Amino acid sequence: MSKFNECMADYLAQNAEYGMGLSEELLTGVAKGLGPSIYNADSSKVSGSDDTEKETVKQNFLIKKLGLADGPELMAAIDEVLTKLGTSNRSKYRAVVYAALAAKFGKEAQFL
Repeated sequence: MSKFNECMADYLAQNAEYGMGLSEELLTGVAKGLGPSIYNADSSKVSGSDDTEKETVKQNFLIKKLGLADGPELMAAIDEVLTKLGTSNRSKYRAVVYAALAAKFGKEAQFL
């Protein structure tokens, strides 16, 4: 199994475990868009307790990548997705978080 396929297996498992309802195609597209960062233990995950990390997700993904306008609903969406993935879950995969955010804002087509 390739390293990418191993990562995808983890993402699909987390998607199923937490009932995220994301398609395999969306997860694959987001993972490919993240490039080599999915192979690094630190950059492949999102820390739900780090405000700086959440701000980075907002600025670099929601605003720059998805083209959304800044507003309080962006941070609320990040918090909602991170909460759905479990407050005690220390392995919130970035690809799953980003795919869930893309789906929440109706931007799946950018990754399919």
